[in-house]
Parts: sequence; structure tokens; C-alpha cells
Amino acid sequence: NSRGASSLLKDSIPITEFSASGTLEGHDLLRRGFTSVKSELLPCHPLELSEKNFQLNQDKTNFDTLRNIQGLHAPLKLQMEFRAVKQVQRLPFLHSSNIALDTLRGNDECISFEDILNDPSQSEVMGEPHMMMEYKLGLL
Repeated sequence: NSRGASSLLKDSIPITEFSASGTLEGHDLLRRGFTSVKSELLPCHPLELSEKNFQLNQDKTNFDTLRNIQGLHAPLKLQMEFRAVKQVQRLPFLHSSNIALDTLRGNDECISFEDILNDPSQSEVMGEPHMMMEYKLGLL
């Protein structure tokens, strides 16, 4: 009878989890730092991934439509213009509105969520211009 009880305990509780090098060992903060849980999170809703990639999916659909209508050169030219416009930016401590990119995408006349609630001029953090430039240039 005791043999049956020990086999039940042996089957239900793995012994390796109680060892010092097992999964119950504490995380060493001094050597490994804080653990990041953000990368392990799964989306809460099935549409969350679709919403995160909305602009990418919209651009891909527009490029496919443009290719079917005008040929291969039209989406290639537009992608080249997108890359050129994304490279032009202001200094790191100045807000860039990316009006040229919005104009290429056709969003220049639309008012969206980011236009109202994503205003960097109202943000609480404003860096020192010299330090931000030195950081960008790799001097710090």
C-alpha cells in the first residue's frame, strides 16, 4: 500500500524542480539585471496585431493596387520617395511633423488620433540640445 502512495507522489511531483539549479531558483539581479516581461506578452485581442501594423498593411495594399494599375515602376518610385522623405529630419531636440511623408501617403488633410493627443510640444520631457546632438553623433 505504501508502494502505491510513493508511486503516486513520484508521478505527480517532479523531484528536479526542488533542486538548487531548478526552475525555483531565484533570479540573480546583480549578475543578470531585471527581467523584461514586455517581450513575453501576448496580444490581448486578435485585432491588436493588425492595428499595430495598420500603416504597413495599408502601404502594402496601396503598392499592390498601384502596381496592378500602372505597372512595376510606380510603386518602386513611390517607395524610393518614402525612403528619401524619411531620411530628412530635424535636429533631435526639435519636433518633426513629417509633413512630406503625410503628403505622399495622402494623410495631409486627415485629422487623426496622433494629431491631437501626440503633440510633443506639450510633452513633459525636453532635452538639452547640446547633449542630444552629442549623443546622436556618438560623442557621449
